[in-house]
Amino acid sequence: MTKKIAVAGKGGVGKTTFTALLIKELLQQQKGMILAVDADPNSNLNEALGMTVDDSIANILEEVRTGDDIPDGIGKDSFAEYRLSQIIQEGNGMDLILMGLPQQNGCYCYPNNLIRMYLERLQKNYEYVIIDNEAGMEHLSRRIVADIDMLFIISDTSARSIRSAAKVSELIRVLKIEIPEVYLIVTKTGEAGIDRLKEEIVKTGLNLIGTIPYDEQAVTFDTEGKPLVDLPEDSLSVKAVNAIMKKVGI
Repeated sequence: MTKKIAVAGKGGVGKTTFTALLIKELLQQQKGMILAVDADPNSNLNEALGMTVDDSIANILEEVRTGDDIPDGIGKDSFAEYRLSQIIQEGNGMDLILMGLPQQNGCYCYPNNLIRMYLERLQKNYEYVIIDNEAGMEHLSRRIVADIDMLFIISDTSARSIRSAAKVSELIRVLKIEIPEVYLIVTKTGEAGIDRLKEEIVKTGLNLIGTIPYDEQAVTFDTEGKPLVDLPEDSLSVKAVNAIMKKVGI
């Protein structure tokens, strides 16, 4: 069965770094084919994975909604499936799709349903689906990506970020999104650790599954635009992510 893992958190907390390193380890363990889904409006997962993306599901949603670009004689269902097959970026052991966001207000119910049905069929071809989400959980709330098995909520070491993680957890409850396993990860930890945050973490009600220390190597890779999946195994962040994966049984 396909295992669906989502990662969420506000910008700047290391969410995409964690997602990329999670994928890196799955690839090294040869766990099977992976579908990476970049569902963050500030899309940069492709850069962390060393891949190029120039089209998105949001564009297809708009094309299907308006019908302006659909050739005569082709139904919307067939057109949507054809366009979706075009935007899958293929990699070594991994494929990538960029979700994007709707371009304007309007009813996207019908195209959303088309995309959902196609993704449900597509996901059966993969052992893992890894979704880099935004804090607002837009695509989960619209049920375009459904039936998540595991969610990692990422926070840095600021109390404000921990509270933001709690809001993500609350949003899941309000939207009634059933996720069997939900974990908190705190990133960019220093020598002082997270002792001062214990009270804030307890308030979230989330299960703290691990921490990822500040990693100068990862910062350098990010600054220089190098794919984070190329970080060496002795990188602090790589070792921390691997330890978290073992804890959750991935």
